[in-house]
Amino acid sequence: MVKVPKWMMGDMAVLKNLMMTLKPLMAEPRRSIIRILSDGIKGTNEIYQALQERGLNMPRSTLYYHLSALEDMGIIEMAGYREVGGGAPEKLWKLKVRKVGIDLVTGEIFRE
Repeated sequence: MVKVPKWMMGDMAVLKNLMMTLKPLMAEPRRSIIRILSDGIKGTNEIYQALQERGLNMPRSTLYYHLSALEDMGIIEMAGYREVGGGAPEKLWKLKVRKVGIDLVTGEIFRE
């Protein structure tokens, strides 16, 4: 175990906060969802199919969970609805944030 000097404790809290923000974003399937949406607005079905093409097979309920988590984190947002056949409209998604970083002076995490 590494003992951290007291004067670094504030900086460690900033780093821990940054890691807590980045870790869920870098894990699959969220990383792939972000990459899929980097091309522009996509429907839930398009995202689901693209994930399957990447070998990420999952129930739709799992996809909805990850989309909701990314939305709650402020990374993606719903862009509207698309009518699909006679059923319920399909949600359209887009990236809200393309960059996450840290201000080295203040320690604040920013999103662009």
